[in-house]
Amino acid sequence: MGRRSLLAVAGWLATAVLATLVGVAAIRLVGESITGTPGGVRSQEEVERALATPAPTASGTSSPGVGEPTGPAGPGARRAFATAGGTAVAECGPGGVRLVSWAPAQDHRVADVDRGPDDDVEVTFVGPGGEHELKVRCVGGEPVAVADD
Repeated sequence: MGRRSLLAVAGWLATAVLATLVGVAAIRLVGESITGTPGGVRSQEEVERALATPAPTASGTSSPGVGEPTGPAGPGARRAFATAGGTAVAECGPGGVRLVSWAPAQDHRVADVDRGPDDDVEVTFVGPGGEHELKVRCVGGEPVAVADD
């Protein structure tokens, strides 16, 4: 084989390897954005902690649309909130409060979500009993449910 043929084969191989690497990188980038989980993926510890938290019960003392916090909270901690329409988890960060996850109660659906990060975030659940809105702000670095303005 001549020198020219050897250079042609080496050039072709280098081009094929480069094209393959670019293709794999593009598939990985597009695949993550298509198959990504909204609100992120929870770790095993987060799932166990959420399952260990007792289920929220209806309380006659809370005002309509304001969630009841469940679980401990501290600066930068996540806090779960419950309404008759569903539950949501929020956390405070440098950009403000953001909804980490939300789930409607049985026979309810999510009508609207403002997940943040922002000064306040909200999720609206709709079901047979009407509309249930949960609005959350950061107060002292902790997520707190607030009455709708």
